[in-house]
Amino acid sequence: MATHPNLLEADNSVLLVVDIQQRLSAAMPATDLQQMLSHGQRLMKAAELLDVSVLVTEQYPQGLGPTQADIGECLPGSARIFSKTGFSCCAADGFKQALADTGRQQVVIIGQEAHVCVLQTALELLSANYQVHVLADVVCSRQVQHKDYALQRMQQQGVTLSCHESVLFEWLRDARHSHFKTISALLR
Repeated sequence: MATHPNLLEADNSVLLVVDIQQRLSAAMPATDLQQMLSHGQRLMKAAELLDVSVLVTEQYPQGLGPTQADIGECLPGSARIFSKTGFSCCAADGFKQALADTGRQQVVIIGQEAHVCVLQTALELLSANYQVHVLADVVCSRQVQHKDYALQRMQQQGVTLSCHESVLFEWLRDARHSHFKTISALLR
């Protein structure tokens, strides 16, 4: 039986981590930040187990610092990090080519801020014919209503909104998957 084309497949997915940096994170609502970090760590661990490509961006790292340690420590060794000053990840030198080089068409986006860098990236990737999934429970904005408006706008434009657990189970597809127990244990 054929699957729905919008279901994620691990071997066709890229996990894009947008600007999860200490100085930027300090401005986020504490509850949203903690949720973004814990869910992001789960996704990173699953991505490594399932060989999902991981790309990371850092907005003006000279001023905002590197990727936050909670996330940086979980990055797979194959993850590629791109510095940027443009708000869309597509503006980072080498990013578009690195994404194309993965040969994958599904981009799962997490990070901050939802209404700036995440939104601009999602819309540009959508216009470049990628299937874009933004995880509502793994993105933040300094103001909650800005996140809400951004999610609504992205969805109106054709971005798929989802949550991290849906992604994990779509990547697995079956409880008989060899990594099912390890990944489901991350959710406890």
